[in-house]
Amino acid sequence: MQHYNCIVVEDEPLAAEVLQDYIKQVSFLSLKGICNDAIYALEMLQREKVDLIFLDIHLPKLKGLDFIKTLKHAPQIIITSAYHEYALQGYEYNVVDYLLKPVEFSRFLAAVNKLKPDLIPETAQTANIGREERRFLFFNVSKKKVKIYLDEILYIESLKEYIRIYTKSRSILTKFQLGEIEQLLSKAEFIRVHRSFIVAKDKIEAFTTTDIEINGKQVPVGRSYKELVQSILEHGSG
Repeated sequence: MQHYNCIVVEDEPLAAEVLQDYIKQVSFLSLKGICNDAIYALEMLQREKVDLIFLDIHLPKLKGLDFIKTLKHAPQIIITSAYHEYALQGYEYNVVDYLLKPVEFSRFLAAVNKLKPDLIPETAQTANIGREERRFLFFNVSKKKVKIYLDEILYIESLKEYIRIYTKSRSILTKFQLGEIEQLLSKAEFIRVHRSFIVAKDKIEAFTTTDIEINGKQVPVGRSYKELVQSILEHGSG
C-alpha cells in the first residue's frame, strides 16, 4: 500500500488536534506538520515531500481556496470546513473530498480511502492541456469503488440511506444521502425535482408540471419543486 506524507493546515487548535489523532490511527498516513496558516504551509511544501493536505477554508492571511490557486503542482487535497456552501466550489479544484466539521472518524476514513495511489505524471498533465477533463466520482458498491462519469448520469433516486444512480447502460446502488450528492453536483447541470430525485438537465426529453421524461422513464416532480423546475426548464436559467 502506498504511503502518504501529509500536513494539516488549520488555525483551530482543537480541530487540528482531532485530525492529528485520526492520522495517527491510519497506517498509510504520516503527519509531517501542522500549519496554522497557508503561508506557513507554503514554506513547508518547499521543505518537505507532501502527498496530501488537510486544508481548512477559513484561514488567516490567505483563504484555503485561494491557497489552492497558488499551487502549481498541488498534492492531493482534502478540505475540512464547518461551511457546507463551499463544497461544490471545492470540487471544482479536484479535491479528493470535502469533510464537514466536526469530522467523524468513519467519515475521515472514507475520505482517505479515496486517495489516488499514483498521481498523473507531469508529462501526461502537459499532454492534457487544452483538453476538457471529464468529471467523475467513485462510489462504494459491494466492497468495490465504482467510477461514474457525471456526464453519463441520467437521474438519481433516493432510497432512504441509499441512492440509486442511473446511466443509460447501468444503475448502481450506494450508501449515500441525496442531499450529500446534490452538493457535489453542478447546479448548472443537475436539478433537484423531488425530495427523492435529482435529474440531469441535458438528459430531459420532455416534461409536464408533474413529470419529467428521461430515457423513456417518468420521474415525478414534487409539489414544492414545481415552480422552480418550471422556471429553470422553460427559461433555461441555471
